[in-house]
Amino acid sequence: MDKHDFLYSRSTYHGDLEGNNLVFNGYLQEFSQTIGYIANLQTGGKISQNQAFVQIKDAYKRLKHCKKVLGIGNSNSQQDT
Repeated sequence: MDKHDFLYSRSTYHGDLEGNNLVFNGYLQEFSQTIGYIANLQTGGKISQNQAFVQIKDAYKRLKHCKKVLGIGNSNSQQDT
């Protein structure tokens, strides 16, 4: 097994197979893995609670920005066909 595939495994996508939804799912999985790493670093004493909070907040802001750019959840968004 490739180290990259082991560390950054992907789950199967079960939603609508439209371009923006699929792209956002990738960003969402990356966000989930990032949060897991941050939580483990904080639990292991490698970073402080404040550092973990700031890193999680930054990761959430990036995810929120991606959601906005892709138009996910907007009733007037146009999806790729």
